[in-house]
Formats: sequence, C-alpha cells, structure tokens
Amino acid sequence: MLDTEALPGLGRAERVQAVDTWLAGLLDDAVAGTPPPLPRRGGSPPRTGTEGLALMAVGSLGRRELPPYGDLDLVLVHDGRPEIAAIADALWYPVWDAGLRLDHSVRSVDEAVAVASSDVKAGLGLLDARLVAGDPELAGRLRTATLSSWRQAGSRLLPALRDLRRARARQVGELAFLLEPDLKEAFGGLREGQVLRAVAAAQLADEPTAEVEAAYSFLLDVRDELRRRSGRPTDVLVRQEQRPVAVALGLPGEDALLREVSLAGRRLAFVADETWRRVEAALVRRPRSRYRRVRREPLADGVVRHGDEVVLARDARPGADPGLLLRAAAAAARVDLLLSPYTLKVLAVHSQQLPEPWPAEVRWSFLRLLASGRSAVPVLEQLDQEGLLSRLIPEWDRVRSLPQRHPWHRFTVDRHLVEAAAAAAELTRDVDRPDLLLVAALLHDIGKGWPGDHSEVGEPIAAAIAARMGFTEADVAVVGTLVRHHLLLPATATRRDIDDPATIDRVAATIGADAAVLQLLHALAQADGAATSASAWSPWKAHLVAALVARVQAKLVGGPADQASPVLNPVTPTVTATIPDVPGWTGLVTVGIEDVADGQQVTIGAPDRPGLLSTCAGVLALNQLDVRAAKITVTDGYATSVFAVRPRFGRAPVPEILADGVRAALEGSLPLAERLRQREADYREDGVRSAPPRISWHNSEVSGAATGIVEVRAGDRAGLLYRLTAAIAGEGLDVTSARIETLGADAVDCFYVCNPSGDAVDPEQRQRVDAALVTAMRPAVETPRA
Repeated sequence: MLDTEALPGLGRAERVQAVDTWLAGLLDDAVAGTPPPLPRRGGSPPRTGTEGLALMAVGSLGRRELPPYGDLDLVLVHDGRPEIAAIADALWYPVWDAGLRLDHSVRSVDEAVAVASSDVKAGLGLLDARLVAGDPELAGRLRTATLSSWRQAGSRLLPALRDLRRARARQVGELAFLLEPDLKEAFGGLREGQVLRAVAAAQLADEPTAEVEAAYSFLLDVRDELRRRSGRPTDVLVRQEQRPVAVALGLPGEDALLREVSLAGRRLAFVADETWRRVEAALVRRPRSRYRRVRREPLADGVVRHGDEVVLARDARPGADPGLLLRAAAAAARVDLLLSPYTLKVLAVHSQQLPEPWPAEVRWSFLRLLASGRSAVPVLEQLDQEGLLSRLIPEWDRVRSLPQRHPWHRFTVDRHLVEAAAAAAELTRDVDRPDLLLVAALLHDIGKGWPGDHSEVGEPIAAAIAARMGFTEADVAVVGTLVRHHLLLPATATRRDIDDPATIDRVAATIGADAAVLQLLHALAQADGAATSASAWSPWKAHLVAALVARVQAKLVGGPADQASPVLNPVTPTVTATIPDVPGWTGLVTVGIEDVADGQQVTIGAPDRPGLLSTCAGVLALNQLDVRAAKITVTDGYATSVFAVRPRFGRAPVPEILADGVRAALEGSLPLAERLRQREADYREDGVRSAPPRISWHNSEVSGAATGIVEVRAGDRAGLLYRLTAAIAGEGLDVTSARIETLGADAVDCFYVCNPSGDAVDPEQRQRVDAALVTAMRPAVETPRA
C-alpha cells in the first residue's frame, strides 16, 4: 500500500520510484483479478498477464518530475484485449481510494496517435509517455508512433502551441518580473522547458542546453519545496512562502530566492523566444528556386543583415576590433532586428576587454544603441544573456534580476533601467545633452545593488562608469548629479507646496545654477516614471512636475514665473446650499467642479471653523473621491478649500451631492466618523502588507505663515485624510495645504500646518500631534487573525 502521507517528504526520484512500484503492483493485481473472456470457437486462446497491455505515465510522472501533491496522469494502452474495461476499473479505483487526483484514459496505439495528431495538448503529453508496467514492446510502438505523428503534424500543431503559450503569457505574466510568480504557467516557467523539448522532438530545434536544463531543474526544486511547505498543490510562489522556501533551498532570504527564480525564468524565456523565431522561420513556406539566395545588406563596418537577423561580415575580426561588439548591437537595434545566436556566441568568445577609457567610436556606438529606443531592449537582453553587458559594465551584475518589492514597479532593477533608457530615447530632442540623458537613465538606479540610499550610493558608481566610458570630467559630474537627484522633482512636486517660495529655493539650491541640469532632470523623471508604471507617472504627476520645473527655471534664469498653482485655483461655484441655523455659524456652502489633468478639481466654500478642511475631506471620501492635493484660504471668516481629486471607481463628482454632504456635516446631521468607519469595513483588504507608520517634521523647508511640514507615511485606507487632518486640528493646528501620494498600499501625506496664534510649534505640541496621528492611523476595523 502506498504511504501517501510520506510522499511529500521524499526527494523527487524517491517519490517517483515509490509511485511507479505501487502502480506496477496495482496493474498486476488488476490483471490477476480480472478473469479472461472465454475463447471463441476456433479462435486463439485469450492472452494472460500483461501481454498487449502497457501502463504509461505522462505529464510530470512521465517526466519523472512528480511534485508533492501532484496529479497522476496515466494512459492504459492495450492491443485489443476484450477485458480492458474491467482491468481499467480495477486499476483506477485503488488510485482514487488512496486520495490521489487522477487523469486517466484507455487507448489503443492507433487511438492515442489519432488524438495526439489532432490535439496539441494531448500530443504534448504523449511525448512524455513512459512505461511504468506492462508490455515494453507495446510501449515502444506507442513511443515510435507518437514521435512520428508529432513530427508529421508539427507544421499544424506548433503554431497552435505557440499561440497557446502567448495567450497564457498575456494572462499570467512573465516569470522574471512577477513578485508572486506562477512557476508553471508564467512565461519563462516550467511550461517553457517542456515546450522546448517538444520542439526539439519535432526536429525543428536543438535539444535544450545544459544551462537551460539547470534553470528548469531549479524551478522544479522551488516548486517542490513550495508545495511541501504549503501542504497543497500550488504553483504560485506567494510572498508568505518565499522565506521558508528560500531557507529550505539554502538561500539567504526571499529576495535572493526571487532573484534566482527571475534569472532562471529569463533564461528559459530568452531561449523560448529564440526557438520560436527559428520555428516560425522553418514553417514559412517559401517558393522553391534553384538560384534563391538570402539577401545580405551591409549595416556597419564588419556588420551585415542576413535575412531577418544581423551577422558579422566575412572579413570581421572580433578579436582585433574592440568596437565591433557595440557596433553590431547598435546596427541591429537601428534596423529593429536581433543578432544571430551564432554571432552572439562568436562575440562572447572572441571580443576583447575594452580599453579604459572607451575609445570615442565605442562610446558613440553605445549611445546609438541606447538611442534606438524600444528596439534596443531585446538587443540589450541578448547582450545580457550572453554575459556581454556585464563585461561592458561590471557593476551591472549587482542589479541583474534584482527584485523590487514596491507594487508600482513592473520590472526587476536591471530591466527597469533598460526600459528607462528606452523611454529616455523618446525625449532626446527635448534636451541639449541627449547623450548624458541616455546614460543617466540607464544608470539612475544602479545604486540599488548596494546597501544604503540608492540615490546617494549610485552617484559615485554612475560617475565611475561614465568616466570609464570616456566622458569628460564635467560630463561625469553631471551624470553623477542626475543619478543623485533623479527623485528630486517628482518627490518635491507631489509632497511639497510648489507655491511656497521656500520649495522653489530649495530645489534651485540643490540643482545649482545650471538650467541644463534641470532640463535633464525633468526628462529623466519622465523616463523613470514611464518605465515604472502608469501609476508612477500619471498625467497629474506630470502636470505637477512640469509646473515645478517652470518655477525653478524662472528662479535660475531670473525670468518671471506664473505664481498661480497649476491645479489648485478656485473655480466659480456651481451649486450653493444654505446652512440652517447653527449656533455661531451663518452663510452658504458653495461647490465648484472643473476637469483638470487626470481628474477633477473641487472648490468648496463654507464659513470658516476649526477642522473645516477635515470635514470636507471626509465628505469627499464618502463620495469615493481620492484626494491628491488640498489647499485652504480664509478671507473675512469665509474659507475656500480647493481639492484635486480622482474618482476611485470612475464616477465624476456631483456638485449637488457634495454640497448637501458638506452642509449636513457642518450642521451635525451627517456622522462622518461613523460612516467612514463603515466604509473602511466594507472595503477592508485582509492581508494587505504595508510599511509601519512613520511621522517626520520638516520645519526648515517652509516660509510665510506655515510653521512646519508634517509628513505621514501609513497604510492607505478609506477616509485616512479625514482622520489625519482631524487629528491635527484636534491639537490646535490649522492645515493650510496638503499633498497626498499613494504608493500601492501605502500613502505619503504631507501637511503644511501653522498655529492660529502665529507661534511656532513647540516640542510638546509636536509630541501631542504625533500621538494623535498614530491613533488616527490605527485601523478603525481590526483585521481578524487567521
């Protein structure tokens, strides 16, 4: 009897051997327990034992890769035995009784081949068919017929298999860049290794190399350990399982595990892409011609186009030509083609180390490669997979497949840098020094491979790389400055009041007197944001950064600047609501709405009172409006609050509803706190991870009436802005403006605060505000423990 509880703890080979032995015994018992039919008069005697009967394992068991809690995929092949149905029943029921999931079929050789030749999934499975028990001659016939059928039907089945994998990749994503990857179905996952073997079986590609098999084997190890640790049949490497899996595999932590998974996935994806290109070229029907020749077109010195790929010219000498590598890569990217695999191997073997500093021709080729934009991305991936990119930039190894845990980031660090360079290529006409922009975009996060703040750490690293590339000392300094301050503009625009002269002065002092650096930083911020995600560089953020740049530009060159806020300008009220008799308050509530960049601007006018900004923010939260900036001004006892908002679910704000809500909240008939608590309960996301709350004060960065900036980082939730501003108002401070930035599950809210008396915020009051904010950041509804 099979000990199913012990199976997950066995190694892969031991687990397969135990299941094989058990299944072989089941087949013997099934045959022995099924009486043969009576022979027909004049017919041959009935066959006994396993003659004409073969139990074949397909799927993971057929490949000897059965994972813990894996399915058994079995095919009972027969050669016309009349009692086959009874034998099959006697074989399958003990498997079900053991609690194992079973995918089974009963086929003759002809039936199996017919199915395999018409169904790509069935054909793919039968390629892995392996004899577990029974007639080896019958199993050999099935294997031979299946391979022959697969090769004959390849031109019809392989395109279907290609389309199936591409559709799955679009749905699941690419293994190399997922924070919780599907080890089996994601592009670059285990399926890719299986498909590569199937293509090789069709004799349209070589057998997978040892490097590919090592990547595939590592993913198998990760999946086995994941299932063993989780105790269930899963292929998704979720966050909570990553650390125990890493420890079990001898890796230092979850980031190291995710990096190794990414490297394996990228290798499989890279080889799969190249294999499919070869398959598609082989399947294209070309007219037969005795004299047909593939066109060769010169692209650069020593580089030619040969058909649909780029190769070296016959007289090229990679060992004696240090510029050939980058010249070939730049030529390929310029015509939107790839280097041939053989050319890559030749360059990897024979290219010499570049002299330092790089010759001007080499640096120019590298810049031409980066300037090619999107077409440079696959070429750079080719160089990376052959180890050539790390040979050019040794520091690249520190960021290769380095995961980025932030939910904004779509890519690993190295791929993000390549994507940023591609995005920067579209902005080269907007700057005076496109070469410095391209290099800075490629290196702006190079410091993430080292401990410490990546901007500060990356500055000397990027400067050293630029010097090695042969840039002048002044240009090296600019590259270092761009890397050091690549987050300055977006962080300032979204977290500080750009109408405050102190904000403009601080940015100008940080950049220096060179307006060209400001221009480059603006383009770099755009490229960085575009390479991160749509959320990281929204029209709203682009609008704020452009406004900040305009103000700093005016400061640097001494020209006039438009001092009006780019978004927070009061608009004409469209709706009014009268406040009924409330002791001490008279007046109207007015609401005006205007479409602005990536959202709407809401202007609310109401009689001034303590906590008015908080009240308005609460009403907006109840109406499913996310606030991204807020500002309040008071004139003769009447306050005008201006909010930049974005509808959470796509419904534009309705002025009548907002006006009625503010009126009801002011008169006390709308219990904001209670309603927002219920809203948080309704939209609570269990298990969402966020950074611990953090509060910091920046009193030196402001001027005018505001006496300080308090920055709050906390997990985002419904009504958070209302609670924070109410907490600040409860300690006697006025909030004059706010900047709100949501980073995935976290929020960074910056409040400009002042004492109504005009006095500075003393340490004791600051401590009270901190305590009130901590209380406000606690979830109103506790998440139940698992």
